[in-house]
Amino acid sequence: MTPPIFETFGCRLNAYETEAMRDLSTGLENAVVVNTCAVTAEAVRQARQRIRKLRRENPDAKLIVTGCAAQIEPARFDAMPEVDLVLGNLEKMQADTWAGISAAEGIVVKDIMAATETAGHLIDGFGTRARAYVQVQNGCDHRCTFCIIPYGRGNSRSVPAGMVVDQIKRLVGKGFNEVVLTGVDMTSWGADLPGAPPLGNLVQRILKLVPDLPRLRISSIDSIEADPALIEAIKFDQRLMPHLHLSLQAGDNMILKRMKRRHSREDAIAFCADMRAARPEIVFGADIIAGFPTETDAMFENSVKLVEDCGLTWLHVFPFSAREGTPAARIPPVDGRIVKARAAQLRALGEARVESYLATQVNAQHCVLIENPHMGRTEGFAEVAFEAAQPVGKIIKAQISGVAGTRLSGVSLPSAE
Repeated sequence: MTPPIFETFGCRLNAYETEAMRDLSTGLENAVVVNTCAVTAEAVRQARQRIRKLRRENPDAKLIVTGCAAQIEPARFDAMPEVDLVLGNLEKMQADTWAGISAAEGIVVKDIMAATETAGHLIDGFGTRARAYVQVQNGCDHRCTFCIIPYGRGNSRSVPAGMVVDQIKRLVGKGFNEVVLTGVDMTSWGADLPGAPPLGNLVQRILKLVPDLPRLRISSIDSIEADPALIEAIKFDQRLMPHLHLSLQAGDNMILKRMKRRHSREDAIAFCADMRAARPEIVFGADIIAGFPTETDAMFENSVKLVEDCGLTWLHVFPFSAREGTPAARIPPVDGRIVKARAAQLRALGEARVESYLATQVNAQHCVLIENPHMGRTEGFAEVAFEAAQPVGKIIKAQISGVAGTRLSGVSLPSAE
């Protein structure tokens, strides 16, 4: 028996869905499944390159391509001689698809915009032995001018709160000490459910109904859509980790307007200030795009200043890459060399911010979730390295003794959890 090979590109949600496909495809043999990403043209190019290499390495296998790039451009992948089957994002999460996979070929892709609910398949344990990820939402109703993802994921749809709570209870029963809620547009959770409950209601419900869950995280949020119940949970419940990754994208109001974002620079700064007042130890990460079309030096400087004004630590920097089919691809671009230089400047700033933050943690004590015998993460998501082996999956108390590159160094303390 030749077990299937799974390759994943892109976001955490894609990785989650790859694990679901592993579960759904029990018994699948001699197959290669590539779960693609469409966020940039470069992501698509890398997927195509990898498909060709996988075919050379597995000449007799059935090669299946799925994911956002396959959903958006199925014919392009079907035209590749290496590919046997193109599956849509809906189809890849359905048990019936995998039951009949041996006979399927060509393109099996439905209209993603017709989807009205998330896939029902839940997995118990994707992540590490310590941390599990739970999909609570899929799709996006917004149409940012640089983003193709809504056309790969469809409109926003939510997993009902009861299903989420039940899954988290199972995960806690299996010994997981941290759960991360994940989705495409997290803060839109609930808008399609009866009564349109906000994300904060789900978070509070999880914390109330799963009292044995030690740590809960939110993967990424749109700060302008953070509701009062979510802010209340961040402020008052220590089990909700003080780390938020924000979808900011830029720090200049004109660029934000041209991106069709829903917040202003001032909104972002005010949100971070309010959150820090509510939870002083909170740590922020953020996505920032460098070199969006029409971005001047002064506009870019506003993005640079935003890092300090918001007190950002963990930066995910993306040089703008025009994605065919998006409005931004039709806007006059910034010179590629300038885009590259601006991205490098932001990344260097991000490295300096991490270095500065880690220095403030020396001599502090943290509760660290151990991911492997010699590494764990603090509440603020900083990595901590240990010389002595630690119990994987457990939360230990640690004294931070120093900084080693982009990690903290720690020593475990006698008290646990």
